[in-house]
Amino acid sequence: MKEIRPSVVSKEVLLPFVLITSLFALWGFANAVTDPMVQAFKKVLELSNSQAAWVQMAFYGGYFSMALPAAIFVRKYSYKTGVLIGLALYAIGALLFYPAAMTQQFWFFCVGLYILTFGLAFLETTANPYILSMGDPVTATQRLNLAQSFNPLGLLLGLLVAQNFVLRRLQSDDIENFSVLEDAKKALVKSADLMVIRDPYIILGIVIIGVFILILVNKMPQTRSDDKLPGLGDTFRVLAKKSKYVLGVLAQAFYVGAQIMCWTYIYQYAEAIGMKSEVAANYQIGAFILFLVGRGIGTYLLRYVNSGRLLMLFAVLAGLTSIGTILIVGEGGLYCLVLTSLFMSIMFPTIYGIALNGLSEDEAKIGAAGLVMAIVGGALMPKFQGMIIDWGGSGVDDISILGVAEVNFSFILPLVCFIYVAWYGFIVYSEGEY
Repeated sequence: MKEIRPSVVSKEVLLPFVLITSLFALWGFANAVTDPMVQAFKKVLELSNSQAAWVQMAFYGGYFSMALPAAIFVRKYSYKTGVLIGLALYAIGALLFYPAAMTQQFWFFCVGLYILTFGLAFLETTANPYILSMGDPVTATQRLNLAQSFNPLGLLLGLLVAQNFVLRRLQSDDIENFSVLEDAKKALVKSADLMVIRDPYIILGIVIIGVFILILVNKMPQTRSDDKLPGLGDTFRVLAKKSKYVLGVLAQAFYVGAQIMCWTYIYQYAEAIGMKSEVAANYQIGAFILFLVGRGIGTYLLRYVNSGRLLMLFAVLAGLTSIGTILIVGEGGLYCLVLTSLFMSIMFPTIYGIALNGLSEDEAKIGAAGLVMAIVGGALMPKFQGMIIDWGGSGVDDISILGVAEVNFSFILPLVCFIYVAWYGFIVYSEGEY
């Protein structure tokens, strides 16, 4: 008799699943709007590539700073309370772009992003393990991949907003020699462009306030345990002994670093072949569409393929497209960079599900913090890549490294990341787990 596989989402938890899944699109939107801002700030405020990378340092550094406090809070209180705090911090950070634009201080924008991602850390620390717990452990990774499928929808919407309401309206991007303008004209252009950058975040903050009210007035399942919780130190010691979890945290850090590098520096890669930012945004839209398609394909394949094996396969393919990005000059290399998103698609939720598989609910709450803290890879890796691009100067193709432009060579960092993720998938699969 054929074994009946448990349903991915049962009718009993359908409404909570839908409500929590909507959060995945919200932080996807924030990610997509922020990526093009690296290039925008670089031009408007006349920054180097490594200086502009502070946008990502602030954005993903907030995850690292707040993930563990968020997990400790959610461990003690309810998931709903954690979600509400996350939404409040999200809104505050977005609304800080108003005074930041008035002062025209780059550090003020970075502070707003830092606080915004305090909220995202709360949301991700809460939502991911909650989705995993909404049903049978056998379908946990598939369920998380399904919920995460809504993340690319937020990414696409965020990128469309960035392209149509930010990049196309930046006056500094239309001026070939912006740095040599007279001071009075430059000040006017800078002021106008910073207002353009500000507006999407202000609107986003207002939308988040609306979502906050919606969740506040709706009843969510009680998730707080009334049992005595084990000591935090004991939980850390248990997690430290689980190699699949520890290696998974490292894999997540490498993956997120690779993802942010491939999405952020698509604009610099396009710049090297003489393409404008607003045109490069079309290629990023293509990357996000492939990401969404890959997530759907991966969610389906996980019904039949061991998750470690599938992770290994997708990471190997991502590594091959990274090699193409490095070695192929011109639009061919750009196509390889776009194609990489298809193979990155399943990595975050699959690594997440593998690493937390077999943990108790309390261990998973704290373990989730480690996996969210691993998002700091998205802060560190782009900074390193920006430093490589800046080796020859503030341009993107000032010098040649091993026969290719510096921006091409910089994608050796995502390649290294994918090699580690493939190795992690191989280890999990070879041990016959998950």
